[in-house]
Amino acid sequence: MILDWTRDERVSLADFFESLGDHEWRVPSLCDGWTVLHVAAHLTTSTRTTGWTMFTGMIRARGNWNRMVDDSARAQVARFTRAELIARLRETAGSPRRTPGAALLDPLADALVHGQDVARPLGRDRPMPVEQTIAALDHVRTSRFYGARKRFAGLRLTATDCAWSAGEGHRELRGPVGDLLMVAAGRPAGLAALSGSGVDQVAAAL
Repeated sequence: MILDWTRDERVSLADFFESLGDHEWRVPSLCDGWTVLHVAAHLTTSTRTTGWTMFTGMIRARGNWNRMVDDSARAQVARFTRAELIARLRETAGSPRRTPGAALLDPLADALVHGQDVARPLGRDRPMPVEQTIAALDHVRTSRFYGARKRFAGLRLTATDCAWSAGEGHRELRGPVGDLLMVAAGRPAGLAALSGSGVDQVAAAL
């Protein structure tokens, strides 16, 4: 089921990228330093990153994970055209392969969040399917990778657009489940739709 969800989200992203005009590819995304084009390029790498390429990439990046990811995306931009990047995204949309060390739900979370990273700056509405978003949020908020456990410490999270809540504490963070996922993944843009006594804590952590 998770692989089906991930495939569907990747195919939807490929459709989204195909709909963009030339100027839209150059718009800055929610990912610092990346345009929409860089995000599209990055999305093609998760099914193609091997242990060896990650090892050599980390050496070139001098052990800096974020630098390695950035270098990889920029290398794809330099190597492939937009049409080729879209084709590569479609080609492995249903692949079970994922970056070494990644959990089963990481590619789904990656696709959902990056979909918003490009859609929101473009002023485009990209609905986030509720069941898939809940699954991704449950994973991201408890994973060590995203920093959400520290960000949400002592908070009760409550979705306002579906029957979902998690966490314990006297302070609360309320909002659409998609925006809770964005904040869990470290995106300040999700804060605008959230309310509750925990907003200041999360804003400071971001």
